[in-house]
Amino acid sequence: MRPADLLAQIPLFQGLADDDREALAARLAEKTFKAGDIVFSQGDSGSSMYLVQSGAVQIYLPSADREQPPVVLKDLRTGEYFGELAIFDDKPRSASVRALVDTVLLELTREELGEHLGRSKTAAMTILSEMAERLRETNALLSQRAAKNVVAELEENLTWGQRLADKVAEWNGSWGFILFLLGLSFAWAGMNHWLPKPFDEYPYQFYNLFLAILVALQGPLIVMSQNRQTTKDRATAETDFHVNLKNEVGIEKILAELGAMRAETNKRLEVLERAARNDRVRAEVPVKTPGGPFGTA
Repeated sequence: MRPADLLAQIPLFQGLADDDREALAARLAEKTFKAGDIVFSQGDSGSSMYLVQSGAVQIYLPSADREQPPVVLKDLRTGEYFGELAIFDDKPRSASVRALVDTVLLELTREELGEHLGRSKTAAMTILSEMAERLRETNALLSQRAAKNVVAELEENLTWGQRLADKVAEWNGSWGFILFLLGLSFAWAGMNHWLPKPFDEYPYQFYNLFLAILVALQGPLIVMSQNRQTTKDRATAETDFHVNLKNEVGIEKILAELGAMRAETNKRLEVLERAARNDRVRAEVPVKTPGGPFGTA
């Protein structure tokens, strides 16, 4: 895929004119990584973003305990990008990235982007507009809690047909439906046996037709309900993943802060112990005076 086409897939550069994208694509530098190579580590200083031209990379948070596996945030494939924040600030990298397979990345540095934006005011305004829109989306996302009842949200938006399918599937899996069919079958056979003029004599063709139509309608309704249940399970699993990920990142941050606080506390205790030891030494050593080795009364 052409570098300009890769840029066109990135929301940050989608609004650029074709000439701007072509000029920016010419500034991309190709970087090759073997499987397992580290692109950059959390805490590293960086001033460039990357586009995956071929291969795959993994974004992860290293664990404080080396025996524990890292927290995987996302796997990126061809056409995706990462590290875009580094071209706008000087803060350390917030996560680590490694190549999952042999990978070719296209690097766009802050200097190259700044030089191009200095020559094209339209491109600068387009990128600033896109950044403002993404900032609004981020603010809206952060204002929401990760834990939510996705099942209740899905059920609130069901149509009457979907609710009917769920009711049918629920009723079909109950003893009430079994007893209803048994009762209806005995009543149908009894009426056609005892009535003077039976309306459906043995072998009950109309009743068999009714059952066939009932089964034909039940099947799609049950499948619809099962597909919707699968959607609910998938949404619940995704929500659980986000909650667990947020909790794990929070715990990692708390552990790091506790470690820093413990180190700071140990330093202060050492200073206090050293000061107390000096005070004891000064109290034990007598003060010499001019009247004699131990002073005069």
